[in-house]
Amino acid sequence: MSLLRVEGLGKKFGGLNAVEELSFEIQPGAVYSIIGPNGAGKTTLLNLLSGVYQPSVGHIFLDEHELTGRAPYEYAAHGIARTFQNLQVFFNMSALENVMVGRYLHERCGLVSTLLHSRRLARAEHACREDAAELMRCVGLHNYLSAAADAMPYGALKRLEIARALATKPKLMLLDEPAAGLNPTEALELDDLIGRLTERGVTVVLVEHNMRLVMGVSDHILVLDYGRKLAEGPAMTIRNDPKVIEAYLGSAVANDGSFGNAVSGAVAVAVEMHR
Repeated sequence: MSLLRVEGLGKKFGGLNAVEELSFEIQPGAVYSIIGPNGAGKTTLLNLLSGVYQPSVGHIFLDEHELTGRAPYEYAAHGIARTFQNLQVFFNMSALENVMVGRYLHERCGLVSTLLHSRRLARAEHACREDAAELMRCVGLHNYLSAAADAMPYGALKRLEIARALATKPKLMLLDEPAAGLNPTEALELDDLIGRLTERGVTVVLVEHNMRLVMGVSDHILVLDYGRKLAEGPAMTIRNDPKVIEAYLGSAVANDGSFGNAVSGAVAVAVEMHR
């Protein structure tokens, strides 16, 4: 049984079809990547899958529960978390407090306990801090447990967003270009971090321009072009697909037999250079 199922999904902005007639399924425990040229509809699709946008048509199911039309917090409550291409960090908080914010869905202390500063509230806050610290260690932020968010480097802030998303206890995590702005070493380390997410039982949907990362971690890849599905399949199938090469590099390259296997085999590198 699939974890996420999308049927005939579409989103219009005025007369523009940003996403059109998309249907696909994601299996539990997989790393499912979504790639495509700029403007292909990748982030729009993530916004639909997290409830930020409501679809014009189509249906979204998580564990066979339909989420179509629900508010973003309901998507989160059912087990979908996400990070953003542009940092969404509370810079007036500490790093640990940023992660603790992700626990709000699972805290059960009400207004009375808060006003009375009850023992129950104290125990809950202590447990929340301990869990947040463990998640920071999980994503490689053990050196920032006492740091203020506004004092952290950019690469660490990217990991902080992942830790905060993990704090919601997701079944499915949507990562929107987690390698954007990272140096080559930090980008390579994401491979290991995504592996740790799946080890925790989290299914990952990855939107990313870094093709070395995508080809290295993906179990399955969906390629979008102008909001439509261009191709779908395992990484090796996608990297050798002439339609994918054409979408990124142009028909002249895709149809030039003199390039042959050299082009298809190197498409991952070429795509990254073309972004």
